[in-house]
Amino acid sequence: MPAIVVLGAQWGDEGKGKATDQLATTDTIDYVVRTSGGHNAGHTIVINGEKFATHLLPSGILTPGATSVIASGVVVSPEALFRELDGLIERGVEGVEDRLLIAANAHVIASYHATIDKVSERFLGKNQIGTTGRGIGPAYADKVNRVGVRIADLFDESILRQKIEAALDVRNHLLTKVYNRRAIEVEAVVEELLQYTDRLRPLVRDTSLLLNQALDQGQTVLFEGAQATMLDVDHGTYPFVTSSSPIAGGVCIGAGVGPTRIDRVIGVIKAYTTRVGSGPFPTELFDDDGARLQQLGGEIGVSTGRTRRCGWYDAVVARYAARINGLTEFFLTKLDILGAWDEIPVCVAYEIDGQRVDEMPMTQTDFHHAKPIYEVFEGWKSDISGCRTFDDLPRQAQAYVRALEEMSGAKIWGVGVGPGREETVVLS
Repeated sequence: MPAIVVLGAQWGDEGKGKATDQLATTDTIDYVVRTSGGHNAGHTIVINGEKFATHLLPSGILTPGATSVIASGVVVSPEALFRELDGLIERGVEGVEDRLLIAANAHVIASYHATIDKVSERFLGKNQIGTTGRGIGPAYADKVNRVGVRIADLFDESILRQKIEAALDVRNHLLTKVYNRRAIEVEAVVEELLQYTDRLRPLVRDTSLLLNQALDQGQTVLFEGAQATMLDVDHGTYPFVTSSSPIAGGVCIGAGVGPTRIDRVIGVIKAYTTRVGSGPFPTELFDDDGARLQQLGGEIGVSTGRTRRCGWYDAVVARYAARINGLTEFFLTKLDILGAWDEIPVCVAYEIDGQRVDEMPMTQTDFHHAKPIYEVFEGWKSDISGCRTFDDLPRQAQAYVRALEEMSGAKIWGVGVGPGREETVVLS
């Protein structure tokens, strides 16, 4: 199938990089495309025991033969981009810059976006959203307010200066009069961004045209999601969300391809649930089980370094993700982590004001008050990292996977039984 979407089905950190890497190594993938977010994302991939983390770059950058594309829906920090590229080059990953393309109309994150992000978050105090402080939200705000700077603008110094003047006209009033900070000089920002033009120029393309032509020719394009369904600015747990649309519909907007081009939509979901930052989380654990999940799962954010909140699998969230994204299948990760438990609870519904609720609550208030209703499954108490077929899994692990599949709204295509590229079970 030529067009495949891989996205997060919870609050992020589900292991999308592993799913993308699995597809890229079992099928011929011509393009791997990031369509939203910025360097606030994080994918971890383990190859031959060596761990790699990508943030702004698509995880396909580690797959020789595949071209990585940063599409127009992404906000790009040139500094972060080249820092990440140089980090891979220093580690001996060859040809990374030769197989990367960037959309000319992707918006730019400048240093003033990060400044605004940090000071505004501190200003919110106890009402903080939990942003990464990397300027992603302010860059998207400028985009919507039509004062944003795009990659192509960096190649015309006059236009670049005009756009930065327009953006900073309001931003500087905010910095000086509300946040009591110094104004940012236009020329300093122009100089900051112009230093990247020579290195950027050979990477920039009309990526919408490129990707549509590739699909016309029958090539395979893998659209790689950042963040996740429950962080979507429209359909997530607003306001504790990201600034873009990381759901399947957002892929089409961010890449510049029509919805009729998509053949397969894979939701990546953990065998339990995690969340970084603020916001409601019905199955969150505050006991020894939560601490154990965090320890065994290595639950620390790839991009942020923040500890992830941990809880049991939430089938209500899974069903919601299946519906919102039109998922054709799930890829279940970190099943191996649950091998330490005798019994494993799964949230099958919520109790809200004494009533059972089987689908995502309509209001923020109801979701904040949702209490999980659990069904308990027998654990397998064994190491499953060596399993390579579904039949290799213990009976209890097989039953757990099939139960999640039944209650989550889509079939399970693959199961991660360890962090390594080879530690994957593909279901028939």
